[in-house]
Amino acid sequence: MTKQDVVKRQKEIKIRLTDEEHEKLLKLCTKASLASWMRETCLGEKQPKRNQIREVDPQLLRQLASIGNNLNQIARIMNQQSKANSAIDRIAVITALAGVERELQRLHDDHKNT
Repeated sequence: MTKQDVVKRQKEIKIRLTDEEHEKLLKLCTKASLASWMRETCLGEKQPKRNQIREVDPQLLRQLASIGNNLNQIARIMNQQSKANSAIDRIAVITALAGVERELQRLHDDHKNT
């Protein structure tokens, strides 16, 4: 959907519900948003399908978080040393970043093969 295709909604409808009515609507709702579900149900308006969020292996997420942590540590050390006007060991930084790149490539290859 391009920016030109986006419909700008400017009208608002306010309704009052009891707690029970609200709970009933939420239980009937089959969408992530109650408003989207009501538009589809009441107006017959089908929303274009968006990319579904896929389940991700928790172990993969842990490995990615670990890699992100390593990158944060590298960035923190770089910032500390640059503020202190001390010499930055560029070889150590490049080696650490190369290790992160190798690990990301390995994860990518493993994930692609599953």
